[in-house]
Amino acid sequence: MTLSTRRMVESAILIAIGTVLSILSFQGPWALGGSITICSMLPLVFISWRYGTRWGMFSAFIYSLLQLILGFKNIGYGRNALEMLLIALLDYILAYSVISLSSVFKGRFKDQRLALLAGIMLTLLLRYAFHFFSGWIIWEALWPNDQGFTSPMWSLVYNGSYMVPEIIITSIVAWLSYQPLKRYWLGEDLR
Repeated sequence: MTLSTRRMVESAILIAIGTVLSILSFQGPWALGGSITICSMLPLVFISWRYGTRWGMFSAFIYSLLQLILGFKNIGYGRNALEMLLIALLDYILAYSVISLSSVFKGRFKDQRLALLAGIMLTLLLRYAFHFFSGWIIWEALWPNDQGFTSPMWSLVYNGSYMVPEIIITSIVAWLSYQPLKRYWLGEDLR
């Protein structure tokens, strides 16, 4: 099997795993709503670390399109074409495509696990930022909150209620899996 075929097959499998993990989300006990997945972003991080940011961007974009298809009904909540476009871009395309940047610190730390965690923190915080802006600009206008929060505060708290646990869970699993799977994380088996 050639490297490009292996890369394509592995990426397809990892994107499928991430998609299934995103569907298997669970609603939290918190009052604000939102749901958490168990490491649905980790397969995208793994692709980026194995094959680089450019291939990671392509894979994360494909994943974002799958998430867009799965959440397509959310696009319909937009009151006009601009709101629909912003929902598609902020909540799907951009929010998931930034995960490809998780390998930007690879090789820049003495301990590569720290580079991995820094990449996860950076990219999932960027994803959080896209969801935050979407919540502030679009979703709060569609459904104002009844807790009396300002729009930015509501979006910060609501999106944080699922993104902070997502960041923590993904970081812990990545940290624990790094050492036993180090040669795969670093792509040493591809040489």
